[in-house]
Amino acid sequence: MNAIKTIAIAGAGTMGSGIAQVTASAGFNTILFDINEVMLQKAQVSIQNSLDFLCNKGKITAQEQGETLARITYIHQIAELKADLIIEAIIENLEIKHQFFQQVAEINGKDCILASNTSSIPITQIAAKVPNPERFLGIHFFNPAPIMKLVEIISGVQTNPNIANTCKELIASMGKTCVMAKDAPGFIVNRVARHFYVEGLKVLEEQVADFETIDALLESSGFKMGPFKLMDLIGVDTNFSVTSSMYKLFHQDGKFRPSRIQQQLVDAGQHGKKTKKGFYAY
Repeated sequence: MNAIKTIAIAGAGTMGSGIAQVTASAGFNTILFDINEVMLQKAQVSIQNSLDFLCNKGKITAQEQGETLARITYIHQIAELKADLIIEAIIENLEIKHQFFQQVAEINGKDCILASNTSSIPITQIAAKVPNPERFLGIHFFNPAPIMKLVEIISGVQTNPNIANTCKELIASMGKTCVMAKDAPGFIVNRVARHFYVEGLKVLEEQVADFETIDALLESSGFKMGPFKLMDLIGVDTNFSVTSSMYKLFHQDGKFRPSRIQQQLVDAGQHGKKTKKGFYAY
C-alpha cells in the first residue's frame, strides 16, 4: 500500500469525479482523465461545489479543501495517464474497456495496478485481454462515491490475492467499508439490489400502483429512498444498462428482465436528475 502514491481515475463523469474527490481527500496525488475536455471542466466544477458544500457545513476546513483541490490534475491526453493505480470508470462497453486498458498497459509498467469500477461486466472478461492480468481487479464504488461508504473489491480468476488485499487496505484507509467479492454477475450488491428496481418496475407496469406510491410505501417501511427516486439519482440509463447486462449474463433469466418503461425513458433522454427529468421532474 505504501508504494501507491498516485492514483488515476479514467472517466470524468459522475462516478469518476466522485472517486477522484475521494482519493484526493484521502491525501493521494490524483489524476482525472477524460478525452472530453468539456467533461473535465464539468468534473472540476462538480468537485469544487461538493467541497464547498462540505466546507460550508463544517465537515472540512478551508485548508483541507484547498489541499484536496491542489492534489487533482486534470488531463485529456492518454499518453499522460501514468500512475501507481488506475481505476477505470468509463462507458460500460467491454470492447472499449479492452482498448483502454491495452493502451494504458503500454504506457505504464507491469507493476501498475489496473482496476475497473464496472457495475456488471465480469472482471475476468475485462482482464482477459490485459497484459499481466494478475494485477487486474474490480474496485466498485457506489454513487455518490464521496458519501457512500461501501466499496466492493472483486477478484477475477487470475487476480493476485496480494494485490486484492493491498487494494482493500488502500480503500479502507480512505474511510470506506470494503467487502471482498468473487467475480460473478452483478457481484454482491447489484445482484441483491436488482430486484428492488425490477420488482418495483413490474408493479408499475402492472398498474398496481403509481411510482410515487411505490416509493412512499417503501420509504415508510424504512428505506431511505424508493426505487424510482434511487434510479433517478443513479441515472435511469445507468440502471437500465446494468439490468440489461445482468439479464444477458444470467442467460435471460426472467427475474432480471429489463423494463419497457425504463427503456422508454432512456430512449426519450430522460435519465433522471442529471437531465432534470426521469420518473420525477427536477
